[in-house]
Amino acid sequence: MKAICQDTYGSPDVLELRDIDVPQAGSNDVLLRVAAASVHIGDWHVMTGLPYLVRIVVPDLGLRAPKVRVRGMDVAGRIESVGKDVSQFRPGDEVMGICKGSFAELATARTDKLVPKPANLTFEQAAACPISGLAALQALRDKGKVQPGQKVLIIGAGGAVGTFAVQIAKAFGAHVTGVCSTSKVDLVRSLGADEVIDYTREDFAESGRRYDAVLDTAGARSVSLLRRAVMPKGALVIVGSEGGGRWFGGFGRNLRAQMLSPFVSQRLGLFASKERGEDLSVLKEFIEAGKVTPVIGATYSLSEVPEAMRHLEVGHARGKIVITI
Repeated sequence: MKAICQDTYGSPDVLELRDIDVPQAGSNDVLLRVAAASVHIGDWHVMTGLPYLVRIVVPDLGLRAPKVRVRGMDVAGRIESVGKDVSQFRPGDEVMGICKGSFAELATARTDKLVPKPANLTFEQAAACPISGLAALQALRDKGKVQPGQKVLIIGAGGAVGTFAVQIAKAFGAHVTGVCSTSKVDLVRSLGADEVIDYTREDFAESGRRYDAVLDTAGARSVSLLRRAVMPKGALVIVGSEGGGRWFGGFGRNLRAQMLSPFVSQRLGLFASKERGEDLSVLKEFIEAGKVTPVIGATYSLSEVPEAMRHLEVGHARGKIVITI
């Protein structure tokens, strides 16, 4: 089978399309015929091995090279075969979820990280959902503790996590303000945002407005600047660890927020999304109810994954970048 592999850390040039053996599914796993996958910032961190801290804290990474050589985590496809202890899925079932090595024609996945594909989504749309959708859901619900009627500010509202966050916050009954670039204003408004701030024309931190929850998916602003937009009893949720240097990246910003939190009335802290099957089911319910629709900004073939990663690292993608297999 064909797959995108890497033997060392580096730029998208380290990614190669190769013929490799079909992976073997364990007793509690399934073998998937991959129909589509999607790119997210975690794939970039694994590809580059940056910041260096991730090579220590992420189990699938090694100091010199990634332990899992096939890239890709978001997946949608059909089940080819099931392990001997699998009862909830059968060959032919259409599913979406998270696995190791989805940039390939076939991949194995744990059953607790898969859900049936929503009938109202294509495989490409389904592949766009799992990791970014879970990050948005858990950030708003578990860390932001968003309630109906609250005011929520989403920074990076036109990106991978942001497009999900706008829709999920609206599904929670919040009044949503999205921050994005000029080219994404119409997109963010179409997702249901009550207000949209074009950051090239207005600085939200200088406006004097405050919000019950601020979700920052963009990674460019300091904690002190972000706190200006948070109500005294509100929450600041930083999604991802972008920016910063090669050693710690944006982790320093997360740590500063965590250390400051006990001394202020605002809720600040570390956030890391979890690959939970039960939350994939919650996301699926939102999708089937028509409350959440994934945004696909670009589509590439399996052989074009290096180009997709270059698109991602520019940092201005609209919604999700999808890989068709």
